[in-house]
This record gives sequence, structure tokens and C-alpha cells, in this order.
Amino acid sequence: MALDTTELNEYRTEHDLLGDAKVPNTAYYGIQTQRAMENFNISGVELSHYANVPTALAMVKKACALANRDLGMLDAAKADAIADACDEIIAGKLHEQFRVDMIQGGAGTSTNMNANEVIANRALELMGYRRGQYEHLHPNTHVNMAQSTNDVYPTAMRLAMVLKHNELIVAARSLKNACEVKAEEFKNILKMGRTQLQDAVPMTLGQEFKAFATTIGEDIDRIRDMAKLLCEINLGGTAIGTGITADSRYAPLAVQYLSEISGQKMILAGDLVEATSDMGAFVIFSSALKRMAVKLSKMSNDLRLLSSGPLCGLNEINLPEMQPGSSIMPGKVNPVIPEAMSQIAFHVIGNDMVVTMASEAAQLQLNYAEPVLVYKILESIQQLTNGMFMLTDRCVKGITANADVCQAYVDNSVGLVTALNPYLGYENSSRIAKTALRTGRRVVELVKEEGLLTDEQLAEILKPENMVAPLDLSSKLV
Repeated sequence: MALDTTELNEYRTEHDLLGDAKVPNTAYYGIQTQRAMENFNISGVELSHYANVPTALAMVKKACALANRDLGMLDAAKADAIADACDEIIAGKLHEQFRVDMIQGGAGTSTNMNANEVIANRALELMGYRRGQYEHLHPNTHVNMAQSTNDVYPTAMRLAMVLKHNELIVAARSLKNACEVKAEEFKNILKMGRTQLQDAVPMTLGQEFKAFATTIGEDIDRIRDMAKLLCEINLGGTAIGTGITADSRYAPLAVQYLSEISGQKMILAGDLVEATSDMGAFVIFSSALKRMAVKLSKMSNDLRLLSSGPLCGLNEINLPEMQPGSSIMPGKVNPVIPEAMSQIAFHVIGNDMVVTMASEAAQLQLNYAEPVLVYKILESIQQLTNGMFMLTDRCVKGITANADVCQAYVDNSVGLVTALNPYLGYENSSRIAKTALRTGRRVVELVKEEGLLTDEQLAEILKPENMVAPLDLSSKLV
């Protein structure tokens, strides 16, 4: 009996529409993935870079196999082998076999075939066959049964985003909580608020950090709401939404299985033709990510301003020192963490424009530009997640306050006169402010000098708690 040397060969030969090609014998992917790897050497970021992508693809493929099995369309042994292979991928195995570049032509066909081939070859092994023996279980005929790239790819990518956005929510909550801790820590530190970078009215440093926490909390709610839109899918629509090649009972059953497998409430779109070409949910979700990026950059700018100096700037807070700040200026330390966060924000804002243009690129029944759209949304989620963990752990948690500096700004600010306005009247307040600016004298000193208020009245009005919240002014002196 001749020795079977197949497993000893470096390559195996596979066949597709274009002919034969060699595939590494160790690979679970097949000929169509091999061609895509050769064609799309673009971003250097493969599908496996985002773990949720192989996971979501496997979840979709398992749901489809089980639905086809239940409908008597797919042999139970094949369906079970496909499902078992998918379970391995869901558990984190074989992700390195998802080799196609995130940016690709073909509206995601290469991604779909990468999944089909990896699942088919692993299922073949589980059935006792060798990789590439597709006569026993075929990537297209069996793994891709009742499916098209045009319903599998957007369904899986939406699911990948839904799964991945949970990581973003965790990071955002961490940042929100850290800001709330600082708000409590700084609640009794009086400082000057500023509008248009000019002195405005007193507030507490705690109120400033509470505002940071509130704005992050708003984005958590918005992004969670927008992610729900991604749960409406076109699975079962196949090529253009008409459901050709799929059993009439297949779509709702496959979606039901996908919900159970993923733990997410997935919903079958009411109009599968519309859902196959429309990218509206991606546009809205990306816009929510952009909104978060804008807010995070504003917060980072504020932290840089408040910590500026330390001797010739505002110097109201101290940021943790992370690294030396200059190769020429000894002792200089820069606010590198907020700087990095703002740069992430710029990238996310740019990604949103890519998503907008890619969404607009839909023509007739399909959008060819979905891959770059998916790539940029996943990239934005990942960078915002990393950025917020960085900002939380390497900046916000370590911030300290310079309470004396904050108080000195209040004591010397002309903006203090606004707190006296209800008691002095606008004309008196305006005159006092003008004199203070011209002479450099303190507002309180001028009010006392003119006998406009007593020491006791000033002390009561200028209590910190009376300057940072609305009061009952029914007994005001004016």
C-alpha cells in the first residue's frame, strides 16, 4: 500500500472559477482567501485584528447551518460539523486564519469566503477528512447554503460592532466614574469659571469635573441607543433581498438562532431589499462615535488649559507626570495623555467622513464600499476604547488640585462682581468692575470703600456655597 504523503506536502491544490491555485497545506483558509490575500495588500490590517469579526462570522454561519438543518436542507452530520467548527471560532480558535485585508473589493465576498473556507476545512477534519476534500463538505454548497455575501457580510459586521461596542461602553463608564470621584474630591474647591477664555463667575472644581462625567454619561446612552439600530439585519435576503435560493421559512429561523447564539436581540428587517443596500444605521452609529470624540477632545483641551504652566499658566490642577517633555528643555513635562486623546478624536472624526462617503456609494441594490465603512467604524470603536482607558488610568485618576491657586483667582477676579450684581444693581456693579480693572484693586475692597455692603453682608453673599448655585433672591438689597 502506497504511503499517503498529502499531509507532508507544503501545498495543496484547490480549484475555483478561475482555475487551480496552491494553498499552504497548513492553512484552514482556501483558494479564494489566497487570491484575496494576493489582491488586497492594502491596510495591513487583517480580519483577525478585530476578534469580534471572526466571532460574528462564525455565529452567523452556525445560525444558518442550524436553520438549514432544521428545514431538512442540510444533512444533520454536515450541519453539526459546521456548528462545531463555528463554536471553536467563537471560543477564540483559528482567528489567525482570517487573513483577508479589512479593505477589499467585492463588497465583502472575500471575507465571506474566508469564513466559509476556514469553517469548511475545520469541519472536514472533525468529520475525519483532510482539508481541501470539499467533495465531502463544500465551502459554498454547504457552509454558504441559502446565503450570499450580501446578507451574511452586513449581518456579521453589524453583529461585530454590537459586540465590540460593549467594550467602548465599559471604557466610557470607567472614565465617567473617575470624573465623578474627582468631582466629589474637589467639591469644596472654589475657582473661577471662564467663558471665551475670560473670567466669568465662580464655580467649584468639583462642578467642572461633574460636567465631564455628565457629558460622558450622555454619550454612553446615545451610543447604546444607536447600537440597537445595528441589530436590524437582512439575513435571509441573499443576493439582493429577494431571498432567492433560500427556503421561505429560513430567514426568521436563522435570525432566531443568531439571537440565541450571540446573546443579542437581532431583528429581521421588514424590507430586505432596502436593508441590503441601505447603510443608514452605520451613518448614525458612526456619527454617535464622532460626537463622543468631539466631547473627549474638548475635555482633553480643558485639562491641558487647567494644568498649563506650571508657573506661567493657569496651574489650577496637576496632571500626573508620565514622561519627560523635552529633549532640550530640562524639567519640562507635557500633558501627553490629553494630547494623545485629542489626536484619537481627530482620527475618529476623519473616519466618520469615510463612513459617510462609503455609505453614499451604494448603487442600486448593493453597496460595494461596505468593507472600508466597516473597517473605519471598528477602528473608531477600538481607538476610542483604548483612548478612554488611557485617559482614565494615566491621567484623570491621578489629577490633583492646586486649591490655593484656584482661590487666589477668585479673590482677585473682577468676575466676582457678578455675584454682587443682584445686591448692588447693574450700574454700581459695572462701575466697580471698571474701577477694579483700571486700578488692579480687588472688588471686595472697592465695595467696602464705597459702603455699598457691610462686612457681614459680603461674607454671607460670598460664601462658596452661595456663589455656585441658584439662591432665593426675594430679599436682595437692591
